Amino acid sequence: MKKLIYVLILLVLLVSSLFVGVKDISLMNFFSWTGQEQLVLLATRVPRTISLVIAGATISISGLIMQHLMQNKFVSPSTVGTMDSAKLGILVAMLFFPNAPLLLRSSVAFAFAFLGTVLFLFLSRLLPTKNSIMVPLVGVMFGNIVGSIATFFAYQYQVVQNMSSWLQGNFSTVTRGSYELVYLTIPLFFLVYLFAYQFTIVGMGEDLATNLGVHYQKTRLLGIGIVALASALVLVMVGSISFLGVVVPNLVSLRYGDQMKRTLKFTAFFGAAFLVVCDLIARVVIAPYEVPVSLVVGCIGSVLFLGLLMKEVRGQAA
Repeated sequence: MKKLIYVLILLVLLVSSLFVGVKDISLMNFFSWTGQEQLVLLATRVPRTISLVIAGATISISGLIMQHLMQNKFVSPSTVGTMDSAKLGILVAMLFFPNAPLLLRSSVAFAFAFLGTVLFLFLSRLLPTKNSIMVPLVGVMFGNIVGSIATFFAYQYQVVQNMSSWLQGNFSTVTRGSYELVYLTIPLFFLVYLFAYQFTIVGMGEDLATNLGVHYQKTRLLGIGIVALASALVLVMVGSISFLGVVVPNLVSLRYGDQMKRTLKFTAFFGAAFLVVCDLIARVVIAPYEVPVSLVVGCIGSVLFLGLLMKEVRGQAA
């Protein structure tokens, strides 16, 4: 019964996403739509809705994987330098391969995201493991350093405006023919599901994972590779969206626990639903104009993130 309710909620959100926008399209006049209304629906609204669902699920699952790999509830691709490293990779692609297709740019972004995450994992070994808040804070600082390097070179080569506008989390520019690369993240969902048990075991520590027959380092590298590839694809297609990968997995774990195979589908659902809701707010808050969805996610996500941090601090104090 509860699963049916979740499905109905998602369907309502998807229908709302299809019919909310500057161009008024009425569901009641389905058989009398004009050619322009059909074009708007098929060329922009449907691609935008599909991108929202896939991006929301991808970012949330990426955060879930990172939290298991690093045994820390407050890490995500945006708090360990993965996204900032991917941005640096995109800048390199823009400078050295200005006419490169999106697939090549995604490949360069993936390589930088993977290397940046591995570097932070190496640095995180020097941090105190008992303080769960220290790791994401240092990760944010590490990401800011990488992002500052990218911004410096962007200013040097006068591409900062292009990079900033392109990487801003915004789905208003998603159209048919320009978003299909995001479908490459779907096979990653199945790969994550296949290795969900191993990721859960790795999240319990190296000694336990080794005793249970799970190769700790190889599993971590696999997880980092999945996160880096997923983050690069989302970043190239729709830009950067903060807090989603931290907040959603934490809220899901509070209700459904930490067994990854069990929480995976709920994390994907709530991540997609959360992003669709934020995008609807972004469309109507100053209609007929709209604000970037990353701004709405940042406002709501930061409040939820602070609440989770306060809960963690009270738990450590007790």
